[in-house]
Amino acid sequence: MSTIIVIGGGASGFFSAIHNKKRYPNHQVIILEKSTRLLSKVKVSGGGRCNVTHACFEPKDLCDYYPRGSRELRGPFHVFQPRDAMAWFESHGVPLKIESDNRVFPVSNRSQDICDCLLQTATELGITIQTQCGVRAINKETHKFVIELESGDTCFCEKLILATGSSPQGYAWAKSLGHTIKSPVPSLFTFRIDDQRLHALSGLSVKKVVVWLWCQPKKSQTGPLLVTHWGMSGPSIIKLSAWQARQLYDVNYSERLGVNWLPNYDQMAMNQVIQLYSKKHPHKTIDSQSPFTEIPRRLWRYLIHKTGIKGSQVWHTVSEKQWSDVIDELRQGTYQIAGKGVFKDEFVTCGGVVLKEVNFKTMESKCCKGLYLVGEILDSDGVTGGFNFQQAWTTGFLSA
Repeated sequence: MSTIIVIGGGASGFFSAIHNKKRYPNHQVIILEKSTRLLSKVKVSGGGRCNVTHACFEPKDLCDYYPRGSRELRGPFHVFQPRDAMAWFESHGVPLKIESDNRVFPVSNRSQDICDCLLQTATELGITIQTQCGVRAINKETHKFVIELESGDTCFCEKLILATGSSPQGYAWAKSLGHTIKSPVPSLFTFRIDDQRLHALSGLSVKKVVVWLWCQPKKSQTGPLLVTHWGMSGPSIIKLSAWQARQLYDVNYSERLGVNWLPNYDQMAMNQVIQLYSKKHPHKTIDSQSPFTEIPRRLWRYLIHKTGIKGSQVWHTVSEKQWSDVIDELRQGTYQIAGKGVFKDEFVTCGGVVLKEVNFKTMESKCCKGLYLVGEILDSDGVTGGFNFQQAWTTGFLSA
């Protein structure tokens, strides 16, 4: 009887083990997990609700959500995509729902249901799950892998699946078996901006903005923005952090951020709104109300202050030059990023095993026969919204 060993008890590890056992029911399948906790990232994801996947059912469109790995994942997504992942979980007793932003969650809003589903399925299939089972070293002999455990025991397998996520140890094992590692750096994070007046707006959100780094203005992202007590967050910022993860790392998270607060207006339209409001309310103070419904009054007052206009000034006294400055601030305001935060309890890395060294039809290594690499150990990652879990389900499925 052949043995398949999966190192890592996370989403991709469990999905790999389950589908390998289904495909090879007479093989022994073992999951080795170093910690006492299984599926820990699944448990905390989506604020404890688990954003299982994203309701994007066209592989080409789905790939657009992956800053790294989009080309390599197109083929795999034709084999196992979000529709397949949803069907699998629902057929295993977990009803799912698609929310207004196309994120997919359990109807129960409980990530524990996803954990229980994976654990129960693995147990029913007869998969051996060993926790507190750290691996000390991995060596490849002619037709098998020799795995030395921290306990002093040794185990052997013909097929080895590394599902170790962003663990440095996982990268080290992959490297020892012939792989090249792209140095891992954080992805999916918020921006720290040292501006006390901005911090005072904490909790304020704008439904649609465009954000970019001034060093690469063409690589912008669109979406909601949330002001926090440390700077900026929200989907637009999180997406930008993913696409610019390595650029930001290289400059130690010190870069200028551009924000267009009103992307639905061009310069002429903005000017028309301001001029019309000025004619209607010539004697109102500037900070009494925002002329744009999309911009809350508190944010309007902050932006006015940034241009140097006093809020107590009345509309008819503002010069054309001052209004030009306001429009510039609305269309291309500049904010100095002074560091990064994290995105809730989720942490995703940019970096890992170089993709050209993996066969994306089977997830088998091109460097070491019998070795398979799935999930976040690869230099492939998605933006927030269920895309990283989808990669875990897809690569885990293909490993079988």
